[in-house]
Amino acid sequence: SSSYYLTRGTHVGPLPPVQSSTPPFSTSIFLWVETEAFSTLNTLHIRTECIGTKEEAAVEAEAGSEGAVAMFRVTRARPLLLLPWSRIIPKPLSDARSPHLRSQILPFCVSSESPEHDSDADDLAREISALLFGAGNWKAAMAASDIPRRLSPAAVSAVLRQIVGRAPDPKRLLDFFYWSGSQMVSPHALDSYAVLAVALCDSGLFPLASGLLERMVKTCPSPPSVLDNIAGCFSRDPRSDSAVFSVLIDTYKRAGMLKEAAEVALLMMKGRAFAPSLRCCNALLKDLLRANSMNLFWKVHDFMSRAQLGHDVYTFTTLIEAYFKVGNVDAAKNVFLEMEQKRCAPSAVTYNTLICGFCRVGALGDAFQLKEEMVKKGLAADNYTYSVLISGLCKNSQSIEARILLDEISVRGLKPDIFIYSSLIDGFVRESKMDEAFKLKDEMIAAGVQPNMFTYNVLIRGVCKAGDIHKAHELLEEMDRMGWKPDTRTYNLVIEGYFKVRSPQEALRLLEEMKIRNVLPNLYTYSVMINGFCVCGESRQAEVLLMEMHENGLEPNAVVYSALISGQCKEGRIMEAVQTFEKMADLNVPPDTFCYNSLIMGLCKAGNLEEAKKYFTQMQERGLSPNMFTYGALINWHSKSGDMDGADELLQLMVARGIKPNDVILTTLIDGYCKSDNVAKAFSTFHSMLGHGVLPDVQTYSVLIHSLSKSGKIQEAFQALSELQGKGLAPDVYTYSSLIFGLCKTGDIVKAVTLHDEMCARGVEPNIVTYNALIDGFCKSGNINRAKEYFKIILAKGLVPTSVTYTTMIDGNCKAGNMSEAFVLYEQMLSRGISPDKFVFNVLISGCCKAGDMEMALHLFSEMLQKGFVTVLTFNSLVDGFCKLGKLQEATKLLQEMVDKEVMPNNVTYTTLIDGYAKAGHLEEACRLLLEMQDRNIEPNSVTYTSLIVGHNKMGNTSAASALFEEMVANGIHPDEITYEVMIHVHCKEENLAEAFKFRDAIIAKGKQLSSAAYVELLKSLCRSEKFSEALSMLNEMIEKGVKPSYSQSVMLVCSLDAAGFSDEANQFLNVMRSNSWVPTDASVSSLTNEGQDVPSMEVAR
Repeated sequence: SSSYYLTRGTHVGPLPPVQSSTPPFSTSIFLWVETEAFSTLNTLHIRTECIGTKEEAAVEAEAGSEGAVAMFRVTRARPLLLLPWSRIIPKPLSDARSPHLRSQILPFCVSSESPEHDSDADDLAREISALLFGAGNWKAAMAASDIPRRLSPAAVSAVLRQIVGRAPDPKRLLDFFYWSGSQMVSPHALDSYAVLAVALCDSGLFPLASGLLERMVKTCPSPPSVLDNIAGCFSRDPRSDSAVFSVLIDTYKRAGMLKEAAEVALLMMKGRAFAPSLRCCNALLKDLLRANSMNLFWKVHDFMSRAQLGHDVYTFTTLIEAYFKVGNVDAAKNVFLEMEQKRCAPSAVTYNTLICGFCRVGALGDAFQLKEEMVKKGLAADNYTYSVLISGLCKNSQSIEARILLDEISVRGLKPDIFIYSSLIDGFVRESKMDEAFKLKDEMIAAGVQPNMFTYNVLIRGVCKAGDIHKAHELLEEMDRMGWKPDTRTYNLVIEGYFKVRSPQEALRLLEEMKIRNVLPNLYTYSVMINGFCVCGESRQAEVLLMEMHENGLEPNAVVYSALISGQCKEGRIMEAVQTFEKMADLNVPPDTFCYNSLIMGLCKAGNLEEAKKYFTQMQERGLSPNMFTYGALINWHSKSGDMDGADELLQLMVARGIKPNDVILTTLIDGYCKSDNVAKAFSTFHSMLGHGVLPDVQTYSVLIHSLSKSGKIQEAFQALSELQGKGLAPDVYTYSSLIFGLCKTGDIVKAVTLHDEMCARGVEPNIVTYNALIDGFCKSGNINRAKEYFKIILAKGLVPTSVTYTTMIDGNCKAGNMSEAFVLYEQMLSRGISPDKFVFNVLISGCCKAGDMEMALHLFSEMLQKGFVTVLTFNSLVDGFCKLGKLQEATKLLQEMVDKEVMPNNVTYTTLIDGYAKAGHLEEACRLLLEMQDRNIEPNSVTYTSLIVGHNKMGNTSAASALFEEMVANGIHPDEITYEVMIHVHCKEENLAEAFKFRDAIIAKGKQLSSAAYVELLKSLCRSEKFSEALSMLNEMIEKGVKPSYSQSVMLVCSLDAAGFSDEANQFLNVMRSNSWVPTDASVSSLTNEGQDVPSMEVAR
């Protein structure tokens, strides 16, 4: 909207502007009309002359006592460039009448165009002109006159309009303009800016014009108003330079008002009276493209075409870039063809734009073809060309080809820059070719090109991905030496690296270092930290970091909450996970599918299927569609619980909803069928993969073989291997590793080694997973020396031992009693930046306890406490260690410490303590502990009762031992063979052979075999009862069953018989023992009697 003058005679009525941001635009005009003229207003019209448009306005008027105030409202579809209004008052208007009303209206009017017949303004203009272009200091002369008092926006406008065309020096006019502005309270009229801007451009003073227009757009940001005024001034003189419009557009752009710049261009082209230059339009298009303002880009381009401004090479090039940006490759090609048709020769920039576009969409063939074409046309490929091509090759995992292209650069006499080197280094890193990446970095430095922040970040990303955290630190130190300060991205990469090698505490230390160095952690930093701690099983620390995020003003998103919920679920903290999920709604963070999936997976793993189904329904009610992972979690639960019908029902529902199962879901089903002994269904599910769009290739067969091997179905796994080979497919490292794992699991370590040798012979290189399986197999079979051999092979082949490798080796050495070697491996593990987990600590503590090194065990326990790793298993190992050393008070204190640390003792904890007190003869305390565990709802098992029975038997309380056995059976606890053997010992001590043999028969009925200790106890009892023939029969039974007594047991039997005066029977027993090599063939009763003096009496071993 603009305001305009309506004039008649000496009366001037300024028009008030009415602002409107959207069409239709309206302008309201108020003026005084005498009473006698009022009657004619109903037929009066305002006529406006516009560029190509004539519009009429309706008239509304309200009568007063002395006259009327008429309001003229002009409504237009868009702002117009208006010429001066026609006179509209049909009858002379007396200035003397109703001055009070005019005084109320006029002060609110803002002028934009000076009056045409203002004699005072004309006089003032002549005075100012005389002083301005006369001799002497014009500022001083004006200051000494009354001109400053008489100055007004209208007066300044009149001065400029009258003398601008005759002024010899537009700079002086500009000086006067700025000076007059400092003398007036009111701002300059837009017309004054416009007149002067046009004059400056006509004189080629474009920088000065730009500065003036900058002030103008700040005074009135509305592009239509500014353009109206400039166009009005421009049209008055046919000699005016249209460059003023380009300067105006550039001014808006420079002021950061790109949208307004485009609006000016569009208004100009729409009216078709003036049009910006092609150069100006090209620059505007480029700026709009950079700002991603694609809607305005296409509007400007369309108007350019309608205005027939034409296209030059710059227009075409920008247009090609735009089409690539929006993904319309065909349109970009067509523009290039259009250039040839219109004989517009493409420049090197045009070719580079096309090459860049093709590389981004992966059309490398087209990109290289264009490179050859530009060379044929005499256009040299420059560094940018090669940089784009190398980047394209690297993104397509063709870093070797990109390296060849780098060599070509040098051949062509070009010097590769930092962008080319960094792109290629990034390519090598993407393909995990770190040696090549570092080699190129050294080559780059030798060529005098120093790495920048991007280069270092790329290398750090690569080494962290490879788990080489030590190398990452070396790069950080090098950055510091080279003057590059690590930024947030750098720290984020290293933090991710620490979590990759499971060193959460080091990641936390790095977060603190960031804060000290004033490098602000961002949302991604905390997201990585929270996810990392959750993956490492430390969700409580993740919760602390979540609180820290809130304190730092960072709002966690659904991704962060999803990671936390997943971590809480993995640690069995289902209630906390549900609370976290529900809290999201309070914080206005809507849970996404991933959040639901994390919670549903956690609930399924916890066995809470009903809750999982509730959230499964809820997510659909909230408009979220379950995906493959949602169904996978539910199918997995059904498969694991053996409900294969439920799993199959979900699979059918999933397929019906158009979601194809992936290999993980099908593997879960295959695994479930394998565990359910339904191998036929497992194979049919495998063969149905093709129908689900999963082609059975080597990888798919490996999935089946892995599932069968994992389930112990090793024969069926080899059947699948035969089928794989029968189809002409070659098993890969994953196939062999799965089979080796299965063989080791079933204890067939010999065949596992044979398979390892076979894969090597076939050129399939074993990986760390293969060797981990073999090492685990040897450790479990007790062959720690062979395990060490394969550990050395790993190092010799340059493979990096993983956390699993070290954990397995440490466990094997601990079980073998090699604690010193276990700790050497532990130190190696730490030096490689691999943080030990709970299992490693528990294994070491258990080993120390078994070795009696409680001091080291407690040291490790203290370290576990600091890391928050302590579990009931840790406490149980320590309790067992103290009990074995007879330090029962220390063991009992640990029980109380468990309760204090909210670690609930379990059956093993109490049973170990009861066993310790029972063996020490403190049966009263042992019985108290039994009552305590029952009070805590911890059910004793057969081992618990057996420990008490042994204790009572040892103290001679056979009746109490028998009573405990009866109590155990009455409580529904089934005795095992060890309990039965203890009861054999009890009844033999009471000489109750009938009961003793009942327990012997119960063991045999269970398909178990008596131990040599149980047989010897029965033999001793038979001999004491002088039932020698039955005793000899039992000896023969032992021989038949392959039960061989120990040498000391044999000596004890012979000596007991001889001491009781049964020499003949003693010799009979000795003959049987000699013939079965239980004792030396030259042994005699007398020699054994001499030895027997040092042989302790036999105790029943547990």
